[in-house]
Amino acid sequence: MCRIYNTIGALNDIRFHLVRNNLDEFNSLDELIHFEKSYHSKEQEVILKHTLLLQQEKIVLEKDIATLIEAISKTESEHEQQLKQRLDFLKQEIENLSIANSEIIPMIKEYWLNMVIWIKIWFTPLLFRCSIIITKRKYKLLLSKNNNRYQHLSNNFTVAVNESSSLQLQKLQLKRTVIKGVNNSIYGALGEQKVVDVLESLSDDYILINDFRCTFYPPIYNRKENDHIKSVQIDHLLISPSGIFLIETKNWSNHSIANKELRSPVQQVKRTNYALYRLLSNEIKKSNLSFTRNHWGDRKIPIRNLIVFINNKPNEEFQFTKILALDELNKYIKYFTPSFTNKETEMIADILLKISDRNEISSKLNV
Repeated sequence: MCRIYNTIGALNDIRFHLVRNNLDEFNSLDELIHFEKSYHSKEQEVILKHTLLLQQEKIVLEKDIATLIEAISKTESEHEQQLKQRLDFLKQEIENLSIANSEIIPMIKEYWLNMVIWIKIWFTPLLFRCSIIITKRKYKLLLSKNNNRYQHLSNNFTVAVNESSSLQLQKLQLKRTVIKGVNNSIYGALGEQKVVDVLESLSDDYILINDFRCTFYPPIYNRKENDHIKSVQIDHLLISPSGIFLIETKNWSNHSIANKELRSPVQQVKRTNYALYRLLSNEIKKSNLSFTRNHWGDRKIPIRNLIVFINNKPNEEFQFTKILALDELNKYIKYFTPSFTNKETEMIADILLKISDRNEISSKLNV
């Protein structure tokens, strides 16, 4: 089985975008696709949920309003009854005090206790009246609040539902906007994974590096194209006994293939090929690898350009770049005669892995 390094690039890009927007809650690309397809039904679910909540709130408010009206009407009579009981108790204390003082308590103490109890008797009605006013005021404020809320729900129910659900709908819309931002990458990732699945069936003589990236300081200058190459990225680098296959994956429709505004993948792989050739040549010289030298001269490490189309393949052929359908890929790769040993293939792969400046994004999202 082919040895594989790195997550596919499109998936890594999606992870970065989601994590940056605090949306690392999806486990698979299928979940992202399902969210987009079911977005409108999710909107309706949110609205229905808040509709039911507000209907239940109206029922509770009706009961609370009736309870408050009854409580207000009973407040005065209940306080009057409590006041009578309190006054009767205080009067009984005076009677008990008078009986007790006739023999035991000194006159001064009896006078003092009588005065305290009478003060309580005088002030108790006033305190109860204040309590009635405060209690009624509290009930009426709560009743007014509940009445206003009930009237708002009755007269503006749709508006109330929109108000209640707005925050949740905004979060849902924000989530959709974030996912729409990686919509092309989602289908790109599905295509790249199909290529990985096909290449995985190759023997362990092959080494696959997904999402190879490298930045150059200073830029590499391609005199022929008058191009200063600051960085390169390629979907897959397959290091094999017959050389390096530089593979770009396109999960394009016929419309995308015909779209002249889209960047040419042929130019992309040719540009990367040149940069990779220069980069690899320099690294091999610095590493002083003996296998690259022969008594006839320096051995060539072939770098072949491939573009794999998942669904639709253009009919045209291009110089220095092979266009393949997915089911043609492995057959084409195996066509070439091996010229490197397994150890030499591993040494080439090690050089490429060391110079790659790719960052892996930690996320639970997988294909």
